[in-house]
Amino acid sequence: MTQAKDLPAAPTLPVAELPAVLGALHDPVRLEMVRRLSNAGGPLRCSALYDAINKSTATHHFKILREAGLIERLTLDGQTYQRLRTEDVESAVPGLLPAVVAAANSAADD
Repeated sequence: MTQAKDLPAAPTLPVAELPAVLGALHDPVRLEMVRRLSNAGGPLRCSALYDAINKSTATHHFKILREAGLIERLTLDGQTYQRLRTEDVESAVPGLLPAVVAAANSAADD
């Protein structure tokens, strides 16, 4: 039996220019998705990334994050996961993700 591999379900886009990345992170729902992905340190099932929105709205937010180059969609064992593109984003916009996630974590603790 073959082991499951991380298979991108969609082509990976380059990380967008800074205004587009900041625009994607500006929305509180998307910021929370990125925060959860960063804190997890690896891919998460889509449903673990949101609480108070429906699936179609979540799909819209995932699309915006993918188009900004912040996340990629993976298929693992037939399930869809999202993964934060930490290294790619760090290369394109050094220091942005750690600062944004730290601020989001601080706000979540309040």
